[in-house]
Amino acid sequence: MSLTQVFGGRGKTTDLEPLGVIDVGSNSVRMVVYEGAVRAALPIFNEKVLAGLGKSIASTGHLGEESVERALEALRRFRAIARVLKVKNLRVLATAAVRDAEDGPDFIQRAERVIGVPIEVLSGAKEAELAAYGIRMGFLNADGLAGDLGGGSLELIDIYKDRLNDAATLPLGGLRLIDQTGNKVDRALPLVDEAVARVDWLLHGRGRPFYAVGGTWRALAKLHMEQTNYPLRVMHGYSIPTREAIEFCQFVRRAKKVSSLPGMDEVARARRDVVPFGALVLERLLEALAPSEVVFSVCGIREGLLFSLMPPHEQAKDPLLSFCDDYARQRARSSRHAHELCTWTDALFEGDGPKETEEDRRLRHAACLLSDIGWRAHPDYRGEQSLNVVVHAGLSGIDHAGRIFLALAVYYRHVGSDEGKPDDFSTRLKLIVSKRAQKRAKIIGAAIRAAHMLSIGMPGIIDETRLFYEGQKLVLSIPKAYTTLDGERLRRRFGALAELLAREPEIRLAV
Repeated sequence: MSLTQVFGGRGKTTDLEPLGVIDVGSNSVRMVVYEGAVRAALPIFNEKVLAGLGKSIASTGHLGEESVERALEALRRFRAIARVLKVKNLRVLATAAVRDAEDGPDFIQRAERVIGVPIEVLSGAKEAELAAYGIRMGFLNADGLAGDLGGGSLELIDIYKDRLNDAATLPLGGLRLIDQTGNKVDRALPLVDEAVARVDWLLHGRGRPFYAVGGTWRALAKLHMEQTNYPLRVMHGYSIPTREAIEFCQFVRRAKKVSSLPGMDEVARARRDVVPFGALVLERLLEALAPSEVVFSVCGIREGLLFSLMPPHEQAKDPLLSFCDDYARQRARSSRHAHELCTWTDALFEGDGPKETEEDRRLRHAACLLSDIGWRAHPDYRGEQSLNVVVHAGLSGIDHAGRIFLALAVYYRHVGSDEGKPDDFSTRLKLIVSKRAQKRAKIIGAAIRAAHMLSIGMPGIIDETRLFYEGQKLVLSIPKAYTTLDGERLRRRFGALAELLAREPEIRLAV
């Protein structure tokens, strides 16, 4: 059964087959149901249970019975959810705790009876591979080292675009370290250093990004956002310079009372004890690795499995533009018009226009695709609402500066060059992006405003006009069939665009 059938066609424009992935991890058991195995797939359901399967593996070699019962109860609920959502393709993965426990095979037998499908127990190498695929799912042309920290182990892998290189599995999961050290983080320091020192290829990551995967490291990122008063609470693509990340990890692991750290109340209680150990692992790893920065990812082995199931042509798609195209088809008045805007604005950055990189062009096209998603909102609030939607959207293949640029471009598309109040959300966001990016966002927003005043948001009009530079003029040539769409508001908006480009505006009407 397709998503259209499941949801009665409300808000859906595809006939994708839902796909469910359950990750039986050392700390949590999580189920995510995706709308389908496509590049810009969004979760339609996401739930986790912190079962703690790996909390006594190091000392006893066994899964705790209480943890096992919690995990099995979660699987019973997840099977029922899969039935409600008509999920025919349900994949279940188990990682370090089940892999290493003496009673792991017995747990798998019981769990398979409960969930009703086979469970794949991942090797360390396979877990690292899926983590790398998760990074490829979430980032365009990823180039760096990825680390996936779970409760039982740490998987490391070197990624260069579509190639996976060296990989390693280390016994440095947070629950394992708590068990080994009696919850004394200082005792874990030599264990971490010894394990990291065994990875002789870490220097390959020097000066390249380090992609941090896993709930414990995401919790660290939340704490850092709180400490720095960061205006966004979007985890994917959040980055911290290496030295700052090391110093923050030292601060967290040395805190006398971790529970009192700002932002810790947003971290699940069952994960709070693990955070100092995750900070220690990240700190010592960064010291050895010396990457350019730490980039946090919400995409891990579940998204990696989804990516591995896609055909090569789907994997090769741009994750950002795939998302924006799909969003335009669902929310804009005309996705065709959104694509026309991409081509129409190309002319502004050709010839004597402002120069742009390939990444600039990519972000401009994404802004054009998202430019009309707020049309149903009240006119007085379209800018504000569109900014909030875009900046918090489930975008991938983009960093935070790019995300904010898109949000500002769509914001300016609705409000013009209005700077807003000094303390409003858009003003806080501007602190994160460069002056150049802010200027580009205004130019693109002004171009889209002018285009919509001419086309009324409908396709087949602006693609018949011509936009070009002529000396110090910015010229818009309108064919005879559309000259009656000329008017005061169009000329005012086109004049605002020309002013941002330091040109004189001229609208030429065919006769």
